Amino acid sequence: MFIIMSKRTLKELQSNNISNLIIQSNVPSICGDEPCCLGIDEAGRGPVLGPMVYGICYCPVSKKDKLKEMGFADSKTLSEEKREALFTSIEEANDVLGFEVEVISPTFISNNMLKRSKYSLNAISMDSAIGLVNLALRNGVNLTEVFVDTVGPAAKYQEKLQGLFPDLNITVESKADAKFPIVSAASICAKVVRDRVLKSWTFPEGDQYTLGENGVSGYPSDPNTKKWLRENIDKVFGFPSVVRFSWSTASFILDDKAVKVFWDDEEEDEDTKGTKSVLTFFSPKDSDKFKKHKFFEERRLTQVTEF
Repeated sequence: MFIIMSKRTLKELQSNNISNLIIQSNVPSICGDEPCCLGIDEAGRGPVLGPMVYGICYCPVSKKDKLKEMGFADSKTLSEEKREALFTSIEEANDVLGFEVEVISPTFISNNMLKRSKYSLNAISMDSAIGLVNLALRNGVNLTEVFVDTVGPAAKYQEKLQGLFPDLNITVESKADAKFPIVSAASICAKVVRDRVLKSWTFPEGDQYTLGENGVSGYPSDPNTKKWLRENIDKVFGFPSVVRFSWSTASFILDDKAVKVFWDDEEEDEDTKGTKSVLTFFSPKDSDKFKKHKFFEERRLTQVTEF
């Protein structure tokens, strides 16, 4: 479920950490009149803590040079202060620049990655990017060019996007955030929103949890992150919702510190002898094996076995 708003205060964002959220700016009128370029990038793909955020930024093709003048670069190479300053400049340039971000919750990511029919992180990423482009088009942005920082093989991803958006000129490249200023702007939007969400994270599990100010980056290789995970595991209920429990870093700690759970339905003791296995309630009854479909019963149709 997506909550779509033109503006969203930080307080409102704090109140819902489970659902995915889409935050978007107003569409500048010039972006409906002139051909526009659009960049796509993400922040927080690898961390075991917090959401993954996908961002897009768009502007008229005629204003590309303005982006270079504003000093956009890959958000990962910039300090937090510089990213915040650039994000403010995007908001202030609302006569030519628009943006959208989707905050994809840790719970959504883990639940889908562990489903029987797995929904991979690459698929989640691509679907988010596709959804944001579709949203921009529905909002009336006159898109002609799209630049994407790749997920997986660039050629395959570009072919997929070009098939979905045949009227757009699409470029998918590795390190696109360092090559195209419009992708850099999208990277800034995604990274700043993710940082703000994590800083203001409210735990529905209770006030006993806090990310604190001790430099927990959320990345699996970070010793402080591993320390935080080990100190904030409930032995029965596991981790709070900020944790992507499908990550191996989290699952290893669960295996080591959580209470073991056994689901061996076949073992019987004196108290359970003669009790039916729970699996028997899901197996078809003999009478159901040959039950006719309603279509045949209503028309009194029977199978002819002999002539």
